[in-house]
Amino acid sequence: MAAPSPPGREGTGGTGRRDRTHFLYLAVIAAVVAGVVLGLVAPGVAVEFKPLGTGFVNLIKMMISPVVFCTIVLGIGSVRKAAKVGAVGGLALGYFLLMSTVALAIGLLVGNLLEPGSGLHLTEAARHAGEAQAKGGTGGSTADFLLGMIPTTMVSAFTGGQVLQTLLVALLAGFALQAMGPAGEPVLRGIGHLQKLVFRILAMVMWAAPVGAFGAMAAVVGATGVDALKSLAVIMIGFYATCVLFVVVVLGTLLRLVAKVNIFALLRYLGREFLLILSTSSSESALPRLIAKMEHLGVSKPVVGITVPTGYSFNLDGTAIYLTMASLFVAEAMGQPLSVGQQVSLLLFMMVASKGAAGVTGAGLATLAGGLQSHRPELVDGVGLIVGIDRFMSEARALTNFAGNAVATVLVGTWTKETDPERMREVLAGRLPFDEATLSADH
Repeated sequence: MAAPSPPGREGTGGTGRRDRTHFLYLAVIAAVVAGVVLGLVAPGVAVEFKPLGTGFVNLIKMMISPVVFCTIVLGIGSVRKAAKVGAVGGLALGYFLLMSTVALAIGLLVGNLLEPGSGLHLTEAARHAGEAQAKGGTGGSTADFLLGMIPTTMVSAFTGGQVLQTLLVALLAGFALQAMGPAGEPVLRGIGHLQKLVFRILAMVMWAAPVGAFGAMAAVVGATGVDALKSLAVIMIGFYATCVLFVVVVLGTLLRLVAKVNIFALLRYLGREFLLILSTSSSESALPRLIAKMEHLGVSKPVVGITVPTGYSFNLDGTAIYLTMASLFVAEAMGQPLSVGQQVSLLLFMMVASKGAAGVTGAGLATLAGGLQSHRPELVDGVGLIVGIDRFMSEARALTNFAGNAVATVLVGTWTKETDPERMREVLAGRLPFDEATLSADH
């Protein structure tokens, strides 16, 4: 069993730090409500607050590259056998591929049952919106995707905001330090101190969350309004229900069978991260906290360091469900329903094209438009029909992607025997609280 936490760090009482973070997340909820109210009462004014939400998400994104780099280097550098790292990575990628296929199939099934696009009519404004999204769509080849993983310089991987580029540099640095043996220990200790600094900065940035949540929600409600959502309620409700079904039934069953962990206990443990994603519509905003919380949960550093960052690019369960349902919606709304063969061909293409786009608000919409442009250009205009509600669907995508990566980390850790089951039980039961002040996962 893990040793008790130092006084003032992870105790259940006596410290004002954890209490203050409770107020922080209550403030986020209040800010979301205030943003919605302002968006409904004064939409013109509310839209002007959009930079607040954008600024907060940018602050979080600023921290992602150093967090990913430190986590992966420490995870790999601390493992003495490179084969273990390869086993974890191969197992994780195989699992990601399987789950993406399952999510794709579920999205197709529900989309065909609901037929959400029937009865809608395309307006001229929606047509132009669809064209605009297609221009920003991701229609690059596999070669472009692979070459895009290589940064111009090692430093540019940290300044370009590309998670996959940071991942590559971190892997190379981790294996190099591993090969150096004892000579690399001072460097690893230095990176360990850097990681603590990065997490402390992140904890400071989080105090801006209520301001960011207010700006983001006020802007989207002010721009969209309520009337525009009524005719599109079917696909929104259907999509949310499908995501819940996937997380609770598919992922929950796997988690129970493999790791003997209750999905609701894990989701409750990650409640603050879900709230953060809900208010920013970006799963990237919670990536650094997921890394820290998975380590605190008792999953080893190598497993967390490899599975979480890789999952953010390759484990896109929510995006896969969205692409399938949205494609069927657009085709039916345009009066050109897809045959089964066309559905499989188009959606497999878009699932591949979406890799690396997770966590970015609006990336799913651009991927949808880009995929339709490549396979069925006559359907691109229909993308404009869901532009108005994409922000709300983006939240479900991000929440599902996040839940999928959390479950994947626990599963891969269990399969590779890199978890501490007793600690996991203690943490999920609330007896070993997470240190919100430092995002520390030392154990």
